[in-house]
Amino acid sequence: MCKGLSYLPSTCLEKAKGMRVKLSHLADKNKSVDGKTPQDLDSLLSNKNTLHAFRCFLRSEFSEENLDFWLACEEYRVSPTNVKKSKACGIYNQFINPDAPQEVNLDAETREALFSVMEFPSSDTFNTAQQKIFNLMAKDSFPRFLRSTYSLETIRAY
Repeated sequence: MCKGLSYLPSTCLEKAKGMRVKLSHLADKNKSVDGKTPQDLDSLLSNKNTLHAFRCFLRSEFSEENLDFWLACEEYRVSPTNVKKSKACGIYNQFINPDAPQEVNLDAETREALFSVMEFPSSDTFNTAQQKIFNLMAKDSFPRFLRSTYSLETIRAY
């Protein structure tokens, strides 16, 4: 007998939410016939031209910190072990700390989990927080970007 979603571990729910966001773009009705419109946030982030247009759009909406955080996490993940701790502290102070200059919108549980591992950070320290910000951008910022003049100008230019 099904007991509902509340009986699943929170990690399963987070993974399911992430998959839902990624799959939702497959059914998106804003598909471009010319193939120049990014079909999902992953493809947008992997192209420097669309990434630049997305950054400009986020800047115009005063939410560039989400992209900056996501990119910092990508850079952190591949950084050498000897600089991981200093980079982790930098990311925490720039984006996670409640007084951070570019504070991202994360729940208290995620913030506390990050605070507790800052002494000994690993390559996957920011994975959960990064996925939450990715999901936020995919559900909120990315669809608005696709309807914006920034997206239209990028399509015309390339």
